[in-house]
Amino acid sequence: MSVDIKPYLQYLEKEKHIPKDEACALIVEAIKSSVEKSVMSGQNVEVTADPATGKLDAHVIYSVTDSVSDPLREINPVAAALLQPGAVVGDEVRKPINVADLGRIAAKTTQQLLNQRFRKIEKDQVFLEYKDKVGDIVTGIVRRTERGNVIVELGTAEAVLTHKERCHGDEFRTGDRIRCLLLEIREDPQRGREFVLSRANDGFVRRLLELEVAEIADKTVTIAKMARDPGYRTKIAVDSSDPKVDPVGACVGARGARVRNIVKELGGEKIDIIRFHKEPLKLLEEAIRPARPRNVRIDERNRSIHFEVDEEDMRIAIGSKGRNARLTSKLMGWGLNIAKATNTPEASRPSWAKRRRVWPSSSACRSNSSRSSCSSA
Repeated sequence: MSVDIKPYLQYLEKEKHIPKDEACALIVEAIKSSVEKSVMSGQNVEVTADPATGKLDAHVIYSVTDSVSDPLREINPVAAALLQPGAVVGDEVRKPINVADLGRIAAKTTQQLLNQRFRKIEKDQVFLEYKDKVGDIVTGIVRRTERGNVIVELGTAEAVLTHKERCHGDEFRTGDRIRCLLLEIREDPQRGREFVLSRANDGFVRRLLELEVAEIADKTVTIAKMARDPGYRTKIAVDSSDPKVDPVGACVGARGARVRNIVKELGGEKIDIIRFHKEPLKLLEEAIRPARPRNVRIDERNRSIHFEVDEEDMRIAIGSKGRNARLTSKLMGWGLNIAKATNTPEASRPSWAKRRRVWPSSSACRSNSSRSSCSSA
C-alpha cells in the first residue's frame, strides 16, 4: 500500500532547505533500516519513493524455490503465484508492506534516524554558510555564559568566545549585540563542529580598520606592521601606494572619527597609528613619539637597537610594566635595549649591560603627517 509523503517533502524543502530528491532518499533509507532492524529483521526489504509524486511503497522480496530453507527470504511456487501470477522457480516476487501498520517501535526508530540525518544536514549547511567567513568579522547576540565562555548566536550557528579570546575589560550581558572575528571552525571529537570567535586576535583590529577605512579596503593604504596588547594598546604602521594620500590621516578620519569608532568597539583600547618606514631608526622614532631616542646604536647582526631617552621620556618609551616597549619591539621585529640618558661623558658612563632595559621582539585623538594616537580618554 502506497503512502503519500509529499507534504513532508514540501515541509523539509521549505523549512529545512533540504531538496526533495535528497529528503526522499533519506526517508527511504531510514524506513528500510528501521524495518530491517525491528519487525522484519532478516528479511529482504525494498523501499522506493518518487520525489515528484511523493508516493512511497515498501515490499518484502522473496526468491521462488521448490525447497524453502529460509522462510524469511524464500517462498514456494504456490504461495508465490498468489502474489504474482505466473511466477516460477528462480523468480523474485514482492509482497507489499503497509508502512502505516509497522508499529510504534519501527515508527520511532525511523523518526530517530531521520532526526539524526537532518541534524547533520543542517550542521553541514551552516558550515558551508560560514566556512568562507573565517577571518572576517561577524555580528551575533550573546545568549548565555558557560564555564566562563560566552555563547554567541550568529543566526543559524552558535559560536563560542572563550575567556582568552576576549579583551581585558570585555563584559557582556545576555542579549548584547557584539562583533567578533570568526577565528576558526574546528572539529571537536566530543562536541562536534565548533565556531570559535575572537576579539583579542590582531585580525579583529585589522578587519575593523578595513571596514572603517575605505582607503584600506581598496588597498590604497596598507597595514605594513601591527602589534597588539589586547585591551591596552595597538600600534599600527601604515603606508600608502598613492603619494597624494596621507595613510595616517586616512585611518584617523575627519576629527578622529574613524579611529574613534574603532576605539569605541574595542572598549577604550588605545590605538597608535604611525607612518611606516623601512629604516629601523625612522620607524623607532615614529613608534616612541613624543619620546626621542638618543645615542642610537643599531646591531644589524642581532637585530637589536640600543638607545637612550631622557629621564622624563622613560615612562613614555617603556610604558606601564614595559608594555609600550614590548609593543614597539614586536611592531619593529627588533630587540630594544633602552637606557636613561645621562650627561656623564661617554668614556666614563656605565656599560649598556649595567643600566639597560631589554625587550626582545616577541577619545582624544591627534594627528599630523606621520603619527596619530587615540585613547578613550
